[in-house]
Amino acid sequence: MIFKRRHRDIPELNTTSTADISFMLLVFFLVTSSMTSDKGLGRKLPPVDEHQQEQRDISRSNVLQVRIDADDVLYCDDRKVTLPELQQQAESFLASRMTDQYVIAVETDRQTSYNAYFEMQNAIVAAYRKLNIRPMRIREGVRDE
Repeated sequence: MIFKRRHRDIPELNTTSTADISFMLLVFFLVTSSMTSDKGLGRKLPPVDEHQQEQRDISRSNVLQVRIDADDVLYCDDRKVTLPELQQQAESFLASRMTDQYVIAVETDRQTSYNAYFEMQNAIVAAYRKLNIRPMRIREGVRDE
């Protein structure tokens, strides 16, 4: 007697909810993941036109002059300083002028390296943070020599 083999069908998987689950997982990971963006330093650069600059009368004693030359040498009030010395001078300058109007004038040469510039800015910002005060506005200038 010859037996005829029965053809068996393979059961299919139920995939109707796979798209819904995938969408829910996608939404979950988008909501829970943090999208960090690079944070820069907020600075107000001087206007291009010299006539647009604000004129304020501020005493010379309320101005801290910081300068970096083309060789990345740092000067504070025309005296050569290191980064820790700059931070200390900025702290003492800010602490003595909490209620006055003051200016921290930053001047750089066009050949100043970015590393030296950002290290100088970090030293000034560290002085603000140590005293727990927030800078109102920072103005920067670049010297053409």
